[in-house]
This record gives sequence, structure tokens and C-alpha cells, in this order.
Amino acid sequence: MQRRGFLKAGLGAVVALAGGGGEMSVQGRAAAPESALSLWYRRPARGWLEALPVGNGRLAAMVFGGVETERLQLDEGTVWAGGPYTPANPQGLAALPEIRRLVFEGRWDEAQRLVDARFLGIPAPELQYQTVGNLTLNFPVPDAVSGYRRELDLDTAIARVEYAAAGVRHVREVFASAPDQVIVMRLTADRPGQVSFTAAFDSPQRTTTETPHPDTLALNGVSGDAQGIAGAVKFQALARAVPEGGQVHAENGSLTVTGANAVTLLISIGTSYKNYRDVGGNAAARAQEYLQAAANKHYDGLRRAHVADHQRLFHRVEIDLGRSDAMRLPTDERVAAFKDGNDPQLAALHFQYGRYLLISCSRPGGQPATLQGLWNDSLNPPWGSKYTVNINTEMNYWPAAPAGLVECYAPLFAMLADLSEAGRVTAQVQYGAGGWVCHHNTDGWRGTAPVDFALSGMWPTGGAWLCKSLWDHYEFTRDKNALQAHYPIMKGAAQFFLDTLVEEPTHHWLVTNPSVSPENSHHPGANICAGPTMDMQILRDLFDACAEASETLGMDAEFRAQVKAARARLAPMQVGHLGQLQEWLEDWDAEAPEQHHRHVSHLYGLFPSAQITRRGTPRLFAAARKSLETRGDESTGWAMAWRINLWARLEDGDHAYKLITLLLTPGRTAPNLFDLHPPFQIDGNFGYTSGVCEMLLQSHAGELHLLPALPSAWPSGSVRGLRARGGFEVGMAWQGGRLTQAVLLSHAGRPCKVRLGEQVVEFPTQAGRRYRLDGALRRV
Repeated sequence: MQRRGFLKAGLGAVVALAGGGGEMSVQGRAAAPESALSLWYRRPARGWLEALPVGNGRLAAMVFGGVETERLQLDEGTVWAGGPYTPANPQGLAALPEIRRLVFEGRWDEAQRLVDARFLGIPAPELQYQTVGNLTLNFPVPDAVSGYRRELDLDTAIARVEYAAAGVRHVREVFASAPDQVIVMRLTADRPGQVSFTAAFDSPQRTTTETPHPDTLALNGVSGDAQGIAGAVKFQALARAVPEGGQVHAENGSLTVTGANAVTLLISIGTSYKNYRDVGGNAAARAQEYLQAAANKHYDGLRRAHVADHQRLFHRVEIDLGRSDAMRLPTDERVAAFKDGNDPQLAALHFQYGRYLLISCSRPGGQPATLQGLWNDSLNPPWGSKYTVNINTEMNYWPAAPAGLVECYAPLFAMLADLSEAGRVTAQVQYGAGGWVCHHNTDGWRGTAPVDFALSGMWPTGGAWLCKSLWDHYEFTRDKNALQAHYPIMKGAAQFFLDTLVEEPTHHWLVTNPSVSPENSHHPGANICAGPTMDMQILRDLFDACAEASETLGMDAEFRAQVKAARARLAPMQVGHLGQLQEWLEDWDAEAPEQHHRHVSHLYGLFPSAQITRRGTPRLFAAARKSLETRGDESTGWAMAWRINLWARLEDGDHAYKLITLLLTPGRTAPNLFDLHPPFQIDGNFGYTSGVCEMLLQSHAGELHLLPALPSAWPSGSVRGLRARGGFEVGMAWQGGRLTQAVLLSHAGRPCKVRLGEQVVEFPTQAGRRYRLDGALRRV
């Protein structure tokens, strides 16, 4: 059933709650939960995009909430198809001079064919992230249910299902515990002996099941083969029932509980993946270790530890954009009605949902957030649910610093360390260069060569863009120890370009060649080019970061001089004949086949970079606005999320809010609030959260700009805990569209410059001290 048909059917008095078992009568409409930070629904999920996500940075589940059947779709972040491989193409180095010559001569089709034939990685496609499978619980079939409600409380990170049947109130809670590294389900009833079910694993992977203990099920499997590489990640999933009263037994791949008062179901998953080069770990031992440790604790202790751990991060930021009667409606109905206005709290809920998702899918020790975060129900998901590093992976981490979640960077930084190793091979084999490189994609095996085909894969600046997150971390935290650890990665990325930039023949600028402006054609069928604007912008940021980092750390003066000299010769940003910011070295924008292309790569300089600002570069600022107007508003979900950030940087809050109204619609936001390309891509969720941060607070131009893009739709509100560059934490309140107060906490003791419109104040700060300002920026 299509989403529109399902939503229409779901409004009736009879709802199919059985999850495939037929329709049953539902009496009484459940009220909204007490927590305003809840996604909630009056029916079970019929499909994956209606299920609710939980995760702990390594394990994840989608909770469907059926009455007759509950499905937990399970993931573990290291289950990738194939195994370790090195994709560097030994034919690439010999072909590189000819590719460059063809590009400079404008023979783009020939250059692309040569890249496809001799410069792509081996294999050209990278390998995909894969699901573990499902744990399905079957319950006795009731004649009817009443008061059904399914919810996800962002404040506690607990999914909950409750309903009444035959005079008994049933409640299920599900969470993924980071402290205990298990997924926990608690089943209770308000009358003794009323919890009974059977549970079994299933999986599309190559698996077997066993019952290693009378109260435990095991699913053993191995990841799938891909691109001629045998699946090498072994995994074991365990499910153990800990009943209070009643009986439990496991046999023939099925776990049965009868007549219990309550049951705690513990789910543990271990894999053999140790790192991108080594899959020799003991999956069963890991799974058993996590399970046994959790089984030694009571449910209340598991729950308390989980909630405390989650709230330590989640409670850092609070936001209030206003309230309305729409809050009483189920979440899917709110999304369908958002364009009609008067639901500012949904905008705030969606902001916090992005923070919830990042906490849930990116924790120290885990893998970075993929195109789908941690959540994937397929062996071959869209685009492999890999790491697309020409925008999507970077967007995943845009809110990490401003939304108070710098710890969530950790998996990304660990992957960057891996890429700096794996990418050295590609740099040497295909370019004869030092340093390291990563192109348009990477995967669980840290592939770094050009992927797929020249039109998109021949882009060498993915690793350089990822390095911006390392510098962002320093700018927001001023943590010199972290900068010391990250500097070699940044230096290696810069070294590659010092070795590979070539002189453009007309102006003698230094440019990348070959490259592309991500996924966009400058002429029909021609993407390959030299020195696209985005590349030059990314390299200016990389070289600047390396120079400033080396000076801050008191090291590498000679290397600092080299990157500064190279930076001075990079091709500059240019304004074309239409007044637009040129996307390429030549003024080709008007000839490009897709005038409304989803990517706005040349606007990197406006956001996430700070190379284009309203007061610092007014001509480029106007040109960037012209380019954004030409591209248009409606696009894929993630692309509209990027546009929210761009319009915020243009200080046009109402236009940024227009993008929000286009994004929070059923066509771009699923019933469970997952962002839709379509299909699902989680980067749009994170891009939205980042966009709201930018609308309320900006710090890229050397000052704390308060309410730079406040839309008229949010006339009154407050926010607490946003972070700014320089090591500042900011809280604000506003009324009638005007600031009423601001509180600044200085974590680093740096001088503070604050802007409100055209009014600016400056003052010194001390680390650990708060500074209060009134609506006129006067100290109070």
C-alpha cells in the first residue's frame, strides 16, 4: 500500500493491528503522550519507514509495535558485504598524464572513457552495509484492542507500545543501551501471568540457528559476497528471555515464554570485524560477553544506566519554538498538515530528532553514520548505504559541534585515521604522490580509489572535505590535544594536493585535474573537468587549517610555508556573466544541462565554509545568492536540508523556513520522520538540525551572531546549549521576533565578539564564567 493510502486508511475506527494477521476492532483513541519530545502513533508500523529507530552507536533496531506480531529489525555497524580489499588501480598512474591532457584540451568524453577504462578502483563499485536480520515475537491473538499507542520518547531514547486487550493492559519498552551494549525489550502486563509469546530469528543472510541454553536463541551468520569478494564478517545474534514468573524454554530455533508476569528480553550481537584489515575476531565470544554482563543486572538498573547515558548528551540542548494544538495529533498526521502552518513544535521536535539520531548511531568505538545511519533492512540498500563523501557523510556530522554532540565525531575521526592509511596506497599507486587521498565514496573496508564511473567517481577531494570536521572540532572546542592528534591526518591530505595540483594553462592557477563538480555536468554528458570551484574552496580550507594548526602547535614551519604558497596560487572564486558564482573555471553555468541540480557544490564557500560572508565578501555573497536562486528550492530531501543552511547563511530566515515547509511533507519526510531523498537518507535529518542551528546562531565569521536568520514563523521562543566557535555555549530567548536575553558561557576564556543585526559588542572572557546580555546586548 502506498503511503497516501495507508495514512487515509489509518484514520478510520478499524485498524489492522495484527501486522499481516487481519483486521481487528480498535476501541478508544489513545491520547498524546505526556512528553512533548515523543513521536507517536495510533497504529503499528505497516512498513519499515513507519517503524521507530533505536540505537547505541553499534547496535540498532527498528521497532514495529505490532499486537499479534512484534518485529525488531536488527543491525550491527560492522556487518559489511565482502571483506578486506585494496582497490588501487595499477594502470592509473600511466594513464594520468593523458587524462589530464584530454581534460585541458576540452576532450571530455575521451577523458571520461579513459578514466572508466584505466583509472577506476578494482572493483569499481564499493561494498555495501548489510542487515543482520530480524527477531520476531508472536503473541496470542486478542479479539480486540483499545487505547493502542506506539511512541518513541526522544528524552529517554525508549520506544514504547501499549494497548489493552481482554481487560489487560500490555506495555512493551525497547531501548539500545550504550553502557551495556545490548538491545533490551521489557514486556509487562497489569495482571499476573499475562505475558506469553514465542520468538525466533530470521535473516536474509546465510545463517543457522541454535539454542545454546534453555532460555537463549542464537543466530549465526556471515555477511554476503560482493563484487567477487567473499563475505568475511561472521556474526552471532543472541536473544535471552529473563522472565518473572511463568516458564521459558528454547528449542528448534524458537524461544517460548508462557504465563509470565513480566519478561526482560536481552539481544546481543557480536561480529568478527576488528578493523578494516582484520576480520579475525570471535563473534560468538563477543556476543556472549555482552549478553552475560547484561543478564547479571536487573531491568531497572539497565534502564537507569541507559537513560542517564543518553540524557548526559541529549539534555545539553533545549529548544522552544512555540506550541499549538497540533501537538495533540499523531506525528504522521502532523507531518501531513505542517505546510498549513501553526505547528512550530514539530520543527523543534524534528531538530531534537536529528540530535537523537546522531547520539543513537555515532558513538565512540563504533562506525560512522552511513547514508542510513545504523538502520538498514537490506543486503543491498540504496547506494549500498555506504559513506558518500561528496556531501552526505559530511552533512551527517554538521550538527555535531553546534548542537552539543562533539563526542559523536569520534567514529568519523577514527575512520579518517583509517583513510589516511588506506589512502596512501591509492595516492602512491594511482598518482605517484605522497600523502593520502579519498575520492567520492568509502565503505567499511576504507576503499579510497575512484568509484563506479568517471561522471561521479573521479572526484579526488572527498578526504580533504572530511578533514574540515577535524578543524571544526578544534574551532568549537579549542582542544589542542585533539588538534595534535588530528594534525598528521590533515597534513597527509594536504601533502597529496601539494604533489598533484597542476598548472592551468590559461591563467597559470594551480588546479585539480582530473576532477568533477560533484555529480553535475557542465555540458551534456560531460562532468570531468579541471579545478571546479568546490575543489578550490575545499583546498583553501584545508591549507588554511594546516597552516593555522602548525602555527598553534608550534611545528612544521617549512610545511606551513608550502601550503600558504600553494594556497595563493589556487584558482579564485569567479562571478559569471549572469551574476552567479561560477561552478567551474569557465563560465559554463548557463550551459549546464541541469539548472536545478540537487548538488550546490560551488556554494560550499558559503556553507559549510566561511569563505563567502555578507560583510566580508559582499560581491561573492550576492553571486552565491544568485546561484542559489537559480538552483531553486524543491529538490531531494538532503539537498533541501543543505539549502536551509545556505539560506540561513544568507541571513534570510523566511526563505530558510520555506525550505523547512517543503522538507516537512510526506514526500520528503517519512511517517517516522526519516528524511526521504527519496528513498531514505539520514543526512537530510542531520542537515535539518544543522540548519536550525544556523538560523539561530552563527559563529563562522569571527563573531557570535545571535538570531541571524530568525523566521517570522517563530516570533517567540528560546534555546539553550548551542555551541559556537571559540569555545562558547549560548542560550537565548526572544519575543516578538526580538532578542530579550542571551547567556554566554565561555569554555576557553577567549575574547568574545557578539553581533545582533548591525549592532556589535566585544569583551574579554574568563573560562568557566557566564555572561548575560539583554536585548540591546548590554551586560547585565
